[in-house]
Amino acid sequence: MPTVIAIDQSTSATKALLIDEKGQCLGRASRIHQQIYPEPGWVEHDAEEIWQNLLAAVKELLSENANFIGELSAISITNQRETIVVFDKATGLPLHNAIVWQCRRSETLCAEHSASGFEEFIHSRTGLKLDPYFSASKLQWLVRNEPALNDRIQNGSALVGTIDAYLIYRLTKGKVFASDSTNASRTLLFDITNLQWDKELCAFWQIPLQALPEVRESSAEFGTSDIDGILGEALPITGVIGDSQASLFAQRCYKAGTAKVTFGTGSSVLLNIGEQAQLSNKGVLSALAWVLNGVPTYAFEGIIINSAATLNWLQNQLGLVSDINELIAFTAELENSGGVYLVPAFSGLGLPHWQASARAAIVGLSGHSDKRHIARAALESIAYQLKDALEAMQQESGVKVSSLLADGGPTKNALLMQFTADITQSQLKVSTATDCSALGAAMMGFFGLGVYSSLDSINSLQFEEQLYPPVMPPNEVSKFHTGWQTAVKQVLAGVHN
Repeated sequence: MPTVIAIDQSTSATKALLIDEKGQCLGRASRIHQQIYPEPGWVEHDAEEIWQNLLAAVKELLSENANFIGELSAISITNQRETIVVFDKATGLPLHNAIVWQCRRSETLCAEHSASGFEEFIHSRTGLKLDPYFSASKLQWLVRNEPALNDRIQNGSALVGTIDAYLIYRLTKGKVFASDSTNASRTLLFDITNLQWDKELCAFWQIPLQALPEVRESSAEFGTSDIDGILGEALPITGVIGDSQASLFAQRCYKAGTAKVTFGTGSSVLLNIGEQAQLSNKGVLSALAWVLNGVPTYAFEGIIINSAATLNWLQNQLGLVSDINELIAFTAELENSGGVYLVPAFSGLGLPHWQASARAAIVGLSGHSDKRHIARAALESIAYQLKDALEAMQQESGVKVSSLLADGGPTKNALLMQFTADITQSQLKVSTATDCSALGAAMMGFFGLGVYSSLDSINSLQFEEQLYPPVMPPNEVSKFHTGWQTAVKQVLAGVHN
């Protein structure tokens, strides 16, 4: 049975998985990488550490699953989007730490461009917001603050790419410098209607076209690799797609009106809107879901910047618990947060507010409140932010989302899933596949190999789902959500003052 090695390079770790044509995960290995915070609001990753972790994860995967080596057909890649790497053209070695999608160092740049009236120009070409979340402002910050690096970018000896392009370059030993259209579309340099790098945008952000990768469809071949000699023979690289789009593909949201949410470090809500791009004037992003056989599929996207990252903050920064499972256990001791709300604007607020300068706050504390209430408020904040994003997307699209597909690590938390179903008043269908992004990349890879002849053949695959219908009375939903909105207003008031 054909099997692919799916590389899932996420914000927190690099995973290698074996996935067969039925979508079954046969094996898995993972390596966590360091989160680097040079200054408040800045986030970096060591791209060389990520590469070494990829090699280590693949070695472990194959050593524990040697019986599948003869069935390997391809390498597929899914990755954290918007994170950008500048690397040496001759060696592939990174020339600077990767600047992560969470990083807010370019807030001032974005504010300057917004004040100069460039927001609509950028939105009309890219479907995205003028926000530090996306790659181009991070690159312009480097260009303006690292003269030696800028010289190399301008003279062609340094290349610029999202994580997929960087890993493909390393995997092919510099023979292929290419990205897929979903990752390219997250940079603020790519025209999502014409499906190509935009010369005017590149000039605006001071990035030469020669520094950017060729853009291919997700199911195209991106060269071959023996993964630095780990494999006995080179395999084709096919099935390259950004993580949120990969999970949309894995959830088989192929028709307009279908929607999914991926719960992760941040959360991404995607609503398929069909083959015609639509632009929103209310903060909803227009995303390129994928391009197959020259035909694009578009989606509306809601970005939640801090989701499960909030729980990690409680553990790592506040030291409330030594383990996330402990935190989840004692949040279940309470019926609700007791009027406490945590607005996790650690690096700004996404849809529908898009306030880069907003900062986190805990609202509603009383003498009765303890760490359990704060932890419960952190958990509930994930659902509240999703509700706000969904409402904005439904208003823009005119589509009512009565059923929502969900994936990601936090879906294992039944309390959070039920609260999400209640607050959004949607039937939540949770995928039992724990690695939907990797599954989506593998399915795209099989599509590229011709193992799947059509999207219909993928739809015929059988996957289990767990259903969470809403059970909370609407008046309670309204009460809790009103409290959340009040807390968010207090945070936004601080921005305006």
